[in-house]
Amino acid sequence: MSLSRAGRFIAAPIGKKVIMAVTGVMLFGFVVMHLIGNLQIYIPADANGHYQIDAYGQALRNLGELLWVARLALLAAVILHIVTAIQLSLQANAARPVAYQKKDNAHSTYASRTMIWSGPIIGLFIVYHLLHFTGGQLHPDFKDLSVHHNVVRGFQDPLASLVYIVAMLMLGTHLYHGVWSMFQSVGVNHPRYTPHLKLFAKAAAAFLVIGNISIPISVMAGLVK
Repeated sequence: MSLSRAGRFIAAPIGKKVIMAVTGVMLFGFVVMHLIGNLQIYIPADANGHYQIDAYGQALRNLGELLWVARLALLAAVILHIVTAIQLSLQANAARPVAYQKKDNAHSTYASRTMIWSGPIIGLFIVYHLLHFTGGQLHPDFKDLSVHHNVVRGFQDPLASLVYIVAMLMLGTHLYHGVWSMFQSVGVNHPRYTPHLKLFAKAAAAFLVIGNISIPISVMAGLVK
């Protein structure tokens, strides 16, 4: 594909939907792996008082430059995902010069109607999350590579836990519609598969939401100390 054809493809709605799908797959894979790593908070310390999640944090640090390559790729995916979503929304509005007198939302979900807002809000949450648990600038007692300590101490603040819980609930609604839309964008849209794809989207969103919010709840409840 020539550069001019590639440019026209990217500028077209179908091209932007493909970009949304590709970046969505990248981000979905990341949040799944991130949750699996974070669930190690439930593994008790060994006989020497060492936590598995601390070893996990050290293993990530040992990746060195590869870790920064992954971080930059994810950052680019987040920015591209948000910018493309805004562009698609603007294109859709421009294609409908006369606004609806009464908009019918009967065939849309709450998640789909709030996608344009939930994406940027989740993006801001990611910045907060990095300053809270990665850099420690917003953490009350941050200790480098002491992941277990940082998680427990960070979520002992009810306000911080509330922010995470609300953000994860918003992420769940975003993912449900996003995962489903991803299949449609790549042409997987058939009556035989539709119920199964929607079920997968719901299950994936529920797994990520429940798994993530269980951590601050467990800390506040004293189950993880």
